[in-house]
Amino acid sequence: MNRYQSIAEYYDAENERLEMLRRDVPFFLKQQRKKRCSILELCAGTGRAAIPMTQAGHTVVGIERDPKMLAIARRKRDAVGLDDSSLELIEGDVLSINLRRRFDRVCIFFNTLLAFTTLQMQDRLLANVCRHLKPNGRFFLDIFHPDHAMLAERRSRDLEKSVFYVPALDRTVAMSVDVVRDMSRQWMHVTFKYRWFDASGRDHHRRASFEMTVIFPRELQLLLERNGLIIEHLWGDYDGSPLQANSPRMIASCRLA
Repeated sequence: MNRYQSIAEYYDAENERLEMLRRDVPFFLKQQRKKRCSILELCAGTGRAAIPMTQAGHTVVGIERDPKMLAIARRKRDAVGLDDSSLELIEGDVLSINLRRRFDRVCIFFNTLLAFTTLQMQDRLLANVCRHLKPNGRFFLDIFHPDHAMLAERRSRDLEKSVFYVPALDRTVAMSVDVVRDMSRQWMHVTFKYRWFDASGRDHHRRASFEMTVIFPRELQLLLERNGLIIEHLWGDYDGSPLQANSPRMIASCRLA
């Protein structure tokens, strides 16, 4: 089992084109009734969500296991004038870390829950969510709503073709995605393929592969309930619409049972 790990220097540039990443954090912030919450973000990456949540007035702790991603997040945090008192960034594994404190909100964005591909890993993750959630707190997750037509395809090649520029490397990169699926296991093997030319015109290739699972709506409910969490709201998109058959997302706000 290969958990998701992006090429850290590429992460922000390659995802900048995705419309959902301009909508997910504003939607989350809109749901917060308190003007100031303590928020724990799991798998915080380069601080894409943690930084604007902090700028909105909340006190945020972000957990990230990849030191390269975390270093970028700290540089970005410092560049906008934030510090550890408002945005604490901690290296650690969300399956095992224990901060010995509880939060008003725990959140995990951008399909990241699906990178935990076994029931054992999902149970460990959700147990840790409950460990860090205040009694009246809320757990917020955001994953894709399965597209049955796409899942029926055994293999997809060269999806999501794009070109992006990486300022830190002064590099323009072409990217595409290959996916192999086995729905008997609700399993997907995802490969990000990158290609670029250096200053001498030499052709370079690089790949990053990882595995994901697929979770269906009723399955999500059962998974959460078996770990002591109840879904209060289940949206199908960032416009606040309820989950329907053609909804692109499953966005859940959950409380402790």
